Amino acid sequence: MITPDDAHQITTGTHADPFSVLGLHQENGAITVRAFHPEADAASVLEAESGRTLATLENLGEGLFAGEIPRRKKRFPYRLQFTSGHHQWDTDDPYRFGPVMGDLDEHLINEGAHLDLWQVLGAHVMTHEGVSGTHFAVWAPNARRVSVVGDFNGWDGRRAPMRRRGQTGVWEVFLPDVGDGAAYKYELLDSSGTLLPQKADPFGFGAEHPPKTASVVRRLNGYDWKDAPWMQGRAAHQRIDQPISIYEVHLGSWRRVPEDGNRPLSYIEYAEQLVSYVKDLGFTHIELMPISEFPFDGSWGYQPVGLYAPTIRHGTLEEFRAFVEACHAAEIGLILDWVPGHFPEDSHGLGKFDGTPLYEHADPREGFHPDWNTLVFNYGRREVSNYLVANALYWLREHHIDGLRVDAVASMLYRDYSRKDGEWVPNKDGGRENLEAIAFLQRTNTVTYGEVPGIMTVAEESTAFPSVSGPADQGGLGFGFKWNMGWMNDTLSYIAEDPIHRKHHHQKMTFGLHYAFSENFVLPISHDEVVHGKGSMIEKMPGDGADAFANLRAYYGFMWGHPGKKLLFMGCEFAQRREWNHDDSLDWHLLGEPRHAGMQTLIRDLNTLYRGAPALHAQDCKPDGFEWIEEDAAEDSVFAWLRKGPKDAAPVLVVSNFTPVERTARRIGVPYPGRWIERLNTDASRYGGADRGNMGHADSEEIAASGRPHSLSLTLPPLSTLFFELQQDEAAQT
Repeated sequence: MITPDDAHQITTGTHADPFSVLGLHQENGAITVRAFHPEADAASVLEAESGRTLATLENLGEGLFAGEIPRRKKRFPYRLQFTSGHHQWDTDDPYRFGPVMGDLDEHLINEGAHLDLWQVLGAHVMTHEGVSGTHFAVWAPNARRVSVVGDFNGWDGRRAPMRRRGQTGVWEVFLPDVGDGAAYKYELLDSSGTLLPQKADPFGFGAEHPPKTASVVRRLNGYDWKDAPWMQGRAAHQRIDQPISIYEVHLGSWRRVPEDGNRPLSYIEYAEQLVSYVKDLGFTHIELMPISEFPFDGSWGYQPVGLYAPTIRHGTLEEFRAFVEACHAAEIGLILDWVPGHFPEDSHGLGKFDGTPLYEHADPREGFHPDWNTLVFNYGRREVSNYLVANALYWLREHHIDGLRVDAVASMLYRDYSRKDGEWVPNKDGGRENLEAIAFLQRTNTVTYGEVPGIMTVAEESTAFPSVSGPADQGGLGFGFKWNMGWMNDTLSYIAEDPIHRKHHHQKMTFGLHYAFSENFVLPISHDEVVHGKGSMIEKMPGDGADAFANLRAYYGFMWGHPGKKLLFMGCEFAQRREWNHDDSLDWHLLGEPRHAGMQTLIRDLNTLYRGAPALHAQDCKPDGFEWIEEDAAEDSVFAWLRKGPKDAAPVLVVSNFTPVERTARRIGVPYPGRWIERLNTDASRYGGADRGNMGHADSEEIAASGRPHSLSLTLPPLSTLFFELQQDEAAQT
């Protein structure tokens, strides 16, 4: 009934094709059933519908059983009954079920073109051939044997070896009676038969709490989404002519509960507390630092292992979706930090998944990242590119995410990034550009924008690589937006200077306008600016006490008045004093101090003004939306410019004074006569200032200044930024 070689391979877990041996087989005109259960003493075959015993199988030793089924000539549904001592149990036989994957799935996987890849690979609770269970499928083309292991089979790799599917390199098996919440991994033998460390599922939709590392079966279907109004209209909120103000959040440290072991909030708690907070402050979007499952808290999520699993640290997949839904109910978009650039070497992760460099390059000059001690994806391998493109679509489709901010794009674009001579491999043309990564990014943006209406993608890209936010079909990378790292570095360098020296660094605040419209920019004050000894935003400011706060208020005013969408890291909105620590809650008690509360009020008012004045956002990404009034007033450290929106929108004049000197009767030219209403003054007492200003408005005079025929005589408070909007009746005539 079984050859000695097959028997040995089945009982030792080394058989490459267990379906050819186990289960029901029609052989020599008879029906034979073979089963393996190393803990059983006896086994019988039961008729599935009636439960009556059809045959007792012969015990061949070491848990292997086989026997003919009398009076049966055709295949039929059956169950197995095992006995061990006084314990007896029934179960469906995984080896009586046919494949789940179809021919089209195989074809698309071979082509690297399966845009719904996560619906085929991974663990899916389903009913197959009338039986409930879970279908498991994983790509491991160079493995000799792949098994599913978990509590349901004692983590024994001999118990559930999988079926290889043609030339795809995919292995699959349907395991009856395994359902939602089951922990599992894959156990693999490499091509030489060596047992590898057990691997988490690359497509796992759930994971155990760290430090445990198993994947967890989670249902994807069946969630009753109630955010249709937002989803149908979100495109109108994410265009380049709309106000986009992003609040960046690390879920592990925004707020913790000290009376409950200093735990971070759950997704459900964030759905209430974070969403209402962001709504109150007037931000349009929340950006979450990476939430794909990751093993090490200190990586902040930037070394992910489970790209398809929202981290269990804050709750289940369903609870994460409830958080997304709460954002949308409040008309707040949700952006995820997405990390397709590299992955850690943890033994349960993607590294040498089937015993070979599968997801990564074999050559460490291409496949190892020296900055982060991580592995680099092999973008030129179609299955790897497909894995990542499908992952982007997964978050956007399955979880209704509104946008992806792609981390460390510069490290992907250049083969010599952070590498010395001899430590990198040129491209096929002898250059330093990573042509495969460029093609991958272009494809990701083309596919996501084409397949999911209304989304946005944002690149964290720190070099001068051309046309990051340009159309992919015209040679660009196809992103919707790009972080303006140059603006951030220059302006933070300027504001850290003692005001007496700022006149010598004036160009740092103006240089960004030379390229401000070359991309669709986001101005980022992100987590990277308040860690690793850089200090908090308030600590960067020169001066003590009131002057430091005035400097920061003036800087935020400059930022909100400058062309470009806005991004601010959590805590910066109320001048968190300590450098950010991912293990600690933000210092919310500071809001009991007037200056900190005033800073928060300023951010709320800046967002309100930015959203309400089309001149401040409608042409953020177009040169027609900006006009210098005073660009060269270095001696005074004064900057003045005009923001312009659509033709019928009132222009806004923005003036910054970055010295601690009050400048009275300072004449600023304007191109249009009329009354200019002071919409915001960072020196207002409500923000912690001294209320020095202009009595709420300034009327133009026919006195030439700044190269304009009209001008305003303004009081510029020390260390301040002021916004003036042309009164509407005058604006209508411009």
